[in-house]
Amino acid sequence: MSEQKNIHISADSIRQWAQNCLQQAGAEEVVAAAMAENLVAADLMGFRTHGLMRLRYNINCLRDGSSRPSGDYSVISKRAAVQLWDADLLSGLYVVPQAVDTAIAMARECGTGTVIVKRAQHVAALAVYLERAVNEGMLIQLMCATPGQQVVAPHGAKSAWFSPNPFAIGAPTQSHPILFDISFSMTAAGKVRKAIAEQQPLPYPALITATGDYTTDATTFLHDPASVLAPLGGQELGYKGSGLCLFSELWTLALSQLGRHQEQPGLDANTVWIQVIDPSAFGDVNEFKAQAQALVDGMKAVTPIDKNYPVRIPGEGAMATRTRQLQSGVEYSPELWRQLAKVADMMQQPLPELTT
Repeated sequence: MSEQKNIHISADSIRQWAQNCLQQAGAEEVVAAAMAENLVAADLMGFRTHGLMRLRYNINCLRDGSSRPSGDYSVISKRAAVQLWDADLLSGLYVVPQAVDTAIAMARECGTGTVIVKRAQHVAALAVYLERAVNEGMLIQLMCATPGQQVVAPHGAKSAWFSPNPFAIGAPTQSHPILFDISFSMTAAGKVRKAIAEQQPLPYPALITATGDYTTDATTFLHDPASVLAPLGGQELGYKGSGLCLFSELWTLALSQLGRHQEQPGLDANTVWIQVIDPSAFGDVNEFKAQAQALVDGMKAVTPIDKNYPVRIPGEGAMATRTRQLQSGVEYSPELWRQLAKVADMMQQPLPELTT
């Protein structure tokens, strides 16, 4: 049997199709447009588990009321350079870009700006929001935690307490920006589900079974009792990831005053911490960029272990992937395209024509 080729589709057409589906599910046009834009942005950068793979989930959230289709966030508290928002179950794909823009505006005035958003529905890949600040010559940090979700074990445990807690930073240089996005768990739940769907093992022992064993068997995530995600660092160094998970939840859940003991278990609403820093508050912004460039140049100049795999700067691969896909079309596996076809039938929104 010949191997099926991946599908290529123009970014504009698949983005408009996704927006149509989300509007059909009840989202207001401006909300649906932001949701579609940031899901496709994740696919363009290669974050496949956070792109249109999650479209059906977002549609279901709109339909069952766990994601609000319209409206606005509330500002709970506010100072010159700090704000706390309540998204009240609006999509994080819609609210987080607004929070980043607000943090940028505060940073221009005060040198720094911090916004914490609680109860934001699906946020997707933090990396897609970084360039909003970087393009303005600013540094940005984001962290996210989900108070209703417990899937990551503290180091030394076989039951879960934390959520996977992604963390991302962005910084300008004199050339390509630095864009860094990781999880404080060994892997993301989406990657485990992807491995299950593809009937593949995980590339490293990222799960802890109910008996306390580390495993690459993704299907244990479906067992009863289910395996849980290991913290970053795994069996030997997981105390590092465990501490980072605690750090991120102090900065998100504790500061927002909405913790695990208060949130409804199983609710996927997120708390997002966003901080932007304007380098010009400390000195000449061009000198900052020169210093940042010297750092990445030094990384690139080191001797690689394998000359076929030179050291890469965070974000380098994602930007190259986006450039390629903007030219040749966004690439989807046949399996994911079949999933999107089911969404198309469900929402009565035919998929767009494929890129030739």
